[in-house]
Amino acid sequence: MFCKASLVTVALALMAAAGPVALDTGIRVPLEKRSSLTNADGTFDHAKAVKHSVKTQNKYRQNLINLERNRGLPDGAEIRPLATVPATLEKRQKETLTDEEDDLEWAGTISIGTPAQSFLIDFDTGSADLWVPSSACTSTTCSTKHKYTATSSSTSVKKTGTFSIEYGDGSTVSGPIYTDTVTVAGVSVQNQYFSPATTLSSDFNGDPIDGILGMAYPAISNLGEPPYFTTAYSQGKVTGDLFGFKLASTGSELYLGGTDTSLYTGSIEYHTIDTSTGFWQPTGASALVNGATAVSGFETIIDSGTTIMYGPPSAVQTFYSKVPGSAVYDSTNGYYSYPCSTPPTVAFSWGGKSWTVTSANFNLGETSTGSGQCVGALAGQDLGLGNNVWLLGDSFMKNVYTVFSFAQNAVGFATLV
Repeated sequence: MFCKASLVTVALALMAAAGPVALDTGIRVPLEKRSSLTNADGTFDHAKAVKHSVKTQNKYRQNLINLERNRGLPDGAEIRPLATVPATLEKRQKETLTDEEDDLEWAGTISIGTPAQSFLIDFDTGSADLWVPSSACTSTTCSTKHKYTATSSSTSVKKTGTFSIEYGDGSTVSGPIYTDTVTVAGVSVQNQYFSPATTLSSDFNGDPIDGILGMAYPAISNLGEPPYFTTAYSQGKVTGDLFGFKLASTGSELYLGGTDTSLYTGSIEYHTIDTSTGFWQPTGASALVNGATAVSGFETIIDSGTTIMYGPPSAVQTFYSKVPGSAVYDSTNGYYSYPCSTPPTVAFSWGGKSWTVTSANFNLGETSTGSGQCVGALAGQDLGLGNNVWLLGDSFMKNVYTVFSFAQNAVGFATLV
């Protein structure tokens, strides 16, 4: 169940991206955010955090497999072994999967087919494929999901090949490949590639989302086809080749085809990305602690489908060495703690402004009730991305208005209103 839901909006920009885009030209779709890594009593949910880390590791493992097949791996990247949830946590985590639901995914309704079949989807800038459960999926995990029935859609076309992603418990999301009409916030595209999954990983058991809509570059597509937004722009369904995100406790929004000028002040500070990777990966980043540079000269993947932030273990160790009173909390999974009473001021810069992560967004909760030590939302993990690549998820994105521009091959940040 959801203990906290916010309205997140998907809006279609109907004006050219080069100029201001007014909010009232958009179409709104309510989305829900769910599942934090903090328990109701304010303590850190270690078991859930470990499982989320495993899921993130395997997400990027699959991304790199796709990238190697589609384009080749960039220097420094390597495909890591499949990560698994420790046996000691597996049962406990399954029992608590639907507790304290607030802040892990940003989801909204889309439709597929003619007539439309509706699905609750996680919008994910860290992947590039669309999949939903198929009516042919009969597992317990699929029993609570909305399912796609190909024979009920007059625009459904089956293609050759199969889709498959492996998860940490050894299960998969897999199925055939189809094309059909896909609609998001009134933006309908034809012949969109996707997979109606006939096998659905138990990782999604108890999760209210039906599937995932990836918003990264085609280079990391498992299907080897353009993602939804790329299709929308190529078919002329959106004028601007960019989209904007505001992720927050209230008033959150995904804006397709432009930026919502009512949600930020000042100009957007754009930074070019490393186009060799297929990720939204701006370069030349620095991490600051209490106003001083702790680590510099790295690249950052900006990912709405990841809850916290990750960096190479050695770089994250250096980062926390600059945090007074910090200590290793979980060396296996790269978590650190710091004194709750004196949280560090954490910020990231790409050569322009310093974009601060609020103390609330950096705090994952107390290590235990009354310990006085809180777990930081930056963990040291080797995701196979290379020793100079960090991954910034919602713990960062909730502090800024974020723009993803295919037109400029850039990610932009602006100050939230």
